Amino acid sequence: MPIENVYERNKEHKTHRAGWLRAAVLGANDGLVSNSSLMVGIAAIGANDVVLTAGLAGIAAGATSMAVGEYVSVRSQNDIENADRILEANHLAEDPEGELEELTRIYQERGLSRELAERVATELHAKDALGAHLRDELGQTHLTLAKPFQAAIASGLSFTAGGIVPILGALAPTLGSKAWSIVGITLIGLVVTGVLSGITAGASIPRAVARVLAGGSFGMGITALVGQIAQISGI
Repeated sequence: MPIENVYERNKEHKTHRAGWLRAAVLGANDGLVSNSSLMVGIAAIGANDVVLTAGLAGIAAGATSMAVGEYVSVRSQNDIENADRILEANHLAEDPEGELEELTRIYQERGLSRELAERVATELHAKDALGAHLRDELGQTHLTLAKPFQAAIASGLSFTAGGIVPILGALAPTLGSKAWSIVGITLIGLVVTGVLSGITAGASIPRAVARVLAGGSFGMGITALVGQIAQISGI
């Protein structure tokens, strides 16, 4: 097979999307669910005049929280990866022969004969010993490298996009409580989010949609129930 075809086939893999895709899907889903739940809870007690204000405040607070939280979380992962890199470099400096044997056994466990495993490990050690251990011992590659800024931006922007959807429901003309229009628009948004996440990740679209719908519906239902209980209790 021509090498160009191999490169094209490698582009079909989804691993390189893992860093930002998880943050984007989580952000969009959280924006939809948390903001719609907040607005439904308020609308459920008949406070239609403050639903829109609450939704805008929810977007501002949620997007900031998601972006900062994602940055801190992924940055912590960065710190762990860097610590492992330093530790592995120290091990190589202190005991190169022991590390070579460790790499050889890793290749043996993957199915290579002892002779071939030694040969592969020796050649990789000669070229880039640290890179070989990070990849084959710890599973660290440029594809799995944590990217805090990328994750934070993806999370904050996607939360904002998701949070705008229930705002549209609050702006829609309706009789009585705006809860139903918010729920209806949000369910459509959840379906779109599930479809997009399934397509982007190369996963089953029906399963992705079902997961997002189930979680979002549960969140809105719980919040509406809490709002009703608060109203009845006179809180």
